[in-house]
Amino acid sequence: MTKRHVFEYALVRVVPRMERGECFNAGVIVYCRARSYVAARTHLDEAKLLALDPKADVAGVRAALRAVAGVCSGGEGAGQAAGDDAGRRFRWLIAPRSTVVQPGPVHTGLTADPEAEVERLLDLLVR
Repeated sequence: MTKRHVFEYALVRVVPRMERGECFNAGVIVYCRARSYVAARTHLDEAKLLALDPKADVAGVRAALRAVAGVCSGGEGAGQAAGDDAGRRFRWLIAPRSTVVQPGPVHTGLTADPEAEVERLLDLLVR
């Protein structure tokens, strides 16, 4: 039997107009402490974004989603979080924000393959 590890995940939500409170899922962040693994995958449904806000800054939302993935990757793409370990980068990403791109609540699970889990959750909860 393959050893499974606890992992945490949060959805990345797009909230085009804060005053309306409408949102949709545009990505997922997965963290597995046992594997020192953190990764994000995103998928922006432009039609949905523009249906909720015809004046939405699509390029800005795409840039914010790329930034989430950059923080997960570490290195130069992580900005101020470049030197942080995987857990600190995950915690930084899931901190509440009042912006168009926001983290959702954190959930947990068990997985033998955190990388496959990111793709599975993206397909299940975002696409």
